[in-house]
Amino acid sequence: MSARTPGRPSPALARTVIAVIGAVFLIPLVAMLEFTLRRTAGGYGTEHWLALFDPAKERVYRVLFEGLGNSLLLAVLTLALVLLLFFPTIVLVHLRFPRLQRALDLLTILPIAIPAIVLVVGFAPIYRVLGQAFGSGVWTLSLAYGVLVLPFAYRAIVADLTSMDARVRAEAARSLGAGWGTVLVRVIAPGTRRGLLAAALLTTAIVLGEFTVSSLLNRITLQTALLQLSKSDPFVAVAVSLLSLIVVFLVLLAVSGVGGPPRARSGSRARGARPNPHAPAVAGAHGAPGPITPSGSASSAASLSSPFVPLSAEESAHAR
Repeated sequence: MSARTPGRPSPALARTVIAVIGAVFLIPLVAMLEFTLRRTAGGYGTEHWLALFDPAKERVYRVLFEGLGNSLLLAVLTLALVLLLFFPTIVLVHLRFPRLQRALDLLTILPIAIPAIVLVVGFAPIYRVLGQAFGSGVWTLSLAYGVLVLPFAYRAIVADLTSMDARVRAEAARSLGAGWGTVLVRVIAPGTRRGLLAAALLTTAIVLGEFTVSSLLNRITLQTALLQLSKSDPFVAVAVSLLSLIVVFLVLLAVSGVGGPPRARSGSRARGARPNPHAPAVAGAHGAPGPITPSGSASSAASLSSPFVPLSAEESAHAR
């Protein structure tokens, strides 16, 4: 029997903790599903789910589809705001103005520290001016949502910038003649792919689930539409809420799969070559070539500088 690692829980305890945490998440979802399957006359059925796709009830659920369309539009606009404005600004501060990093950290915490209803009080005069200048379309709500998602997007992007050592990579690219646009798109963005995907997921989830700002600013979004619909048909409102949770969970799984670390390629080493034991010594000598004896030929010098040397005839026959 193998000895257990000190400080590490036993497998039985680990399974128990995972089961309890899974039950905490699954029990409410199962309860929501059970509620949507209840029939008005008693029993269980799928009539409430089928009603969502019934063309005869399109007028009844018009506010729901309008709110869903507005929320998806706001998610796209807010995501564009994060990628086209927030991301270049965060990178600029991280690379060119590191002294402003602490001030930016404190600034991005404010949307979390200040309650949403207080933020709406500050947004109201701004939206009054925006309404007079550009109209009161639902797209203007993306500006307020940009403030709400800023703390989460900022933390996700900065974590990747710090781990990839962005300053060193940017200086190396600049020394090779790359412009700042090329550095941002071809050097920084690929290195922060996981952070950008996490920021995109958080932005979409926050926009689809936000209620306070849209309700107080009198805009129709998915959450305000669900509130209106729940007064006349609570079964469909709960069904849409459950469906949105499942969709967000699937998107989370897809993002975690796409944003994972690249897999190592098997068979990348050539079959007809073997590692050169002299290569680490040569590389560790600050780039200085090792001593070459007078009897050494050009091929022996090449074998010292190359990490791979060709196999001999005997070794090739034995490998086959």
